[in-house]
Amino acid sequence: MIIERNVTPFVVFTDDTLGHALNKIGDNRSGLVFAVAQNGVLEGILTDGDFRRWLLGSRELRLDLPVSHAMNRDFVSASANLPPGEIAALFSERVDYVPLVDRQRRLVGLANRHSHGFSIDGRAVGKGQPVFVVAEIGNNHNGSLDTALRLIDAAHAAGADCVKFQMRDIDSLYGTVAEERRDLGAQYTLDLLKRFQLTPDALFAAFEHARQAGIIPLCTPWDEESLAALEGVGLAGYKVASADLTNHDLLSAIARTRKPLIASTGMSNEAEIVDAVRVMRECGAAFALLHCNSTYPAPAKDVNLAYMERLGDIGRGCPIGYSGHERGIAVAIAAAARGASIIEKHFTFDRSQEGNDHRVSLLPGEFAEMVAGIRDVEAALGSAKPRKVTQGELMNREVLGKSLVAARDLPAGTTVAEADIAVRSPGNGLAPYRKTDLAGQVLSRALGAGEPFFASDLGRDGAKPRAYRFRRPFGLPVRYHDADALARVSNPDLLEFHLSYMDLELDPADHLTSAAYPYDLVVHAPELFAGDHVLDLASGNADYRAHSLGELARVVELTARLADRFRTSGLPRIVVNVGGFTQDGFLSPDARGVLYERVAEGLDRFKDAGVELIPQTMPPFPWHFGGQRYHNLFLDGAEIASFCRDHAMRVCLDVSHSKLACVHARASFAAFLDDVAPHAAHLHLVDAQGVDGEGLQIGEGEIDFAHLAQVLDGACPKASFVPEVWQGHKNGGEGFWIALERLEAYF
Repeated sequence: MIIERNVTPFVVFTDDTLGHALNKIGDNRSGLVFAVAQNGVLEGILTDGDFRRWLLGSRELRLDLPVSHAMNRDFVSASANLPPGEIAALFSERVDYVPLVDRQRRLVGLANRHSHGFSIDGRAVGKGQPVFVVAEIGNNHNGSLDTALRLIDAAHAAGADCVKFQMRDIDSLYGTVAEERRDLGAQYTLDLLKRFQLTPDALFAAFEHARQAGIIPLCTPWDEESLAALEGVGLAGYKVASADLTNHDLLSAIARTRKPLIASTGMSNEAEIVDAVRVMRECGAAFALLHCNSTYPAPAKDVNLAYMERLGDIGRGCPIGYSGHERGIAVAIAAAARGASIIEKHFTFDRSQEGNDHRVSLLPGEFAEMVAGIRDVEAALGSAKPRKVTQGELMNREVLGKSLVAARDLPAGTTVAEADIAVRSPGNGLAPYRKTDLAGQVLSRALGAGEPFFASDLGRDGAKPRAYRFRRPFGLPVRYHDADALARVSNPDLLEFHLSYMDLELDPADHLTSAAYPYDLVVHAPELFAGDHVLDLASGNADYRAHSLGELARVVELTARLADRFRTSGLPRIVVNVGGFTQDGFLSPDARGVLYERVAEGLDRFKDAGVELIPQTMPPFPWHFGGQRYHNLFLDGAEIASFCRDHAMRVCLDVSHSKLACVHARASFAAFLDDVAPHAAHLHLVDAQGVDGEGLQIGEGEIDFAHLAQVLDGACPKASFVPEVWQGHKNGGEGFWIALERLEAYF
């Protein structure tokens, strides 16, 4: 359990809007906010579950209503003066957070039973949290406030969570010993400090600039006079320098502020570290220990990252980190891989400047590369849960793997013998290891030679197609080869043809049996074209963009030919993944504007082509045939709504893609739907999980379909939909039938 004293990230006023509260829940990642009156008195709690329950029982589905409409007034709280043991006793299976109140019932703190660390200015630090990356500016501003402010901005741009400074009261720290009597090292250090320290007012101005920039300022007080001055400006926590780990008077004074404390352990032996931990615990401090070698620069052979594990034993569960003075970024990234919760590295614009710290500092580009490496390591570490096949692997397994197929034509009623089974690519049926399970089964259907066996051939009942009832038009995703077979066993209002680039070379008349289908038509344009060309109407390369427009023109022409065979209640719609992806990282919001304009310009060329082009909302990490990229366009709800208004366009709302985008951005999916659903012409209904688990079966991911149905019924009641479950077409559309069965309960 930890006690969080900075409650700002968790607090809303009772008269704030529900939309504001949901955004705050997304930002603090705790799943809840506390609602207080204007005088600070705690009046209620709003969780994700509270909001959903209110939504289901409310007749006013509006996010501009006050929080008081939906908050839960029946909650557990505790006096802030209770001993930790009594607070911990209030936790239960349903209570993970206990608000702490003063005698006037004003919210003054928050107890969290799951935290293995602490929180600095609302940023959780510890196991299971993203690495807290500290840019140690120290005195690398060389006494210039302007340089300090530019270093803050550069550190923020490089991805640091925190900028750290140092403060000394020279007179109290060094006394009045004559300069000529000091040792050479002390003379050198004191000379630098006198020339390069910021004044207190300048230092405090730097802190405020950091806050305004959105990065956490921390400072190392080197003496109690500096600590007293820093307490007056409300820092969220403190750093203890390696040199002061054995200075128990200063260590105790910092610990008694009751603010989080990050202590470096360089220059101390194990007994001294154990003593320092005892002092901090006796003062009731929430603290972290940083492994450190205080040599400038530190040789790699002396770093000894393996000691971090021992440091964790000494700290008894406190966060462990690494403060590095070696050259380069490799050791810091390795420390993150070994479980460091905090990484601190010195930061400068010029390593040739005067002062020891500059020589071991990272330049802004190097720091950004280190942060990117740390974030990659975090993502790659994962967990020890049983291994699951990832989405990208599933796609490649489908293409590259093998499955069991009929070795000859097999009539219904055949008892399958081993000789009737062959192993062939692709891997879209039963895996080869199921061969012994399949042998001896009696087939309930006929298979042609080469057709794959499925799980339903092992004797279990699969989902059966039927007529479905929905409040809005529904359809099926189809290809030329299965359109007739899927449509005739159900009652779709439309067919959505998912085209490959090879389909553009085919004549629909050779593959479709009817000249007049009683369905509306939707076409899903290919994303990949011949020569590994991925459609991108936003490309900055004019030739590439022209190629994409040419390929899209071919899709438009084919759609017009297809439309002659279909009942169309309006213009046939073409779902387009318009591009805007990048290979190595996301673009900034400022850079996305010109991409949207290129897309609009490209789509405008087809305004008189007799079709409606509808861009699809996208996931943050699109799978381009087994490999992952970064998407930039049609992820943000406000941007999508603005694009639709500015260009009088509608979109295909893929709820799986957009849920993933909201999870990645830590944004409210409910707010996204409010922005985008009114502009939806067509829907892809399918579940999602995490940031890249797209195309999941309904009910097997994280989407609340009851809430989704209510929002869509209000915002776009006439928008059609298809169940775009990944591989739903297999085994005669079994995945689609399962999805439609489940969607009937909501739509």
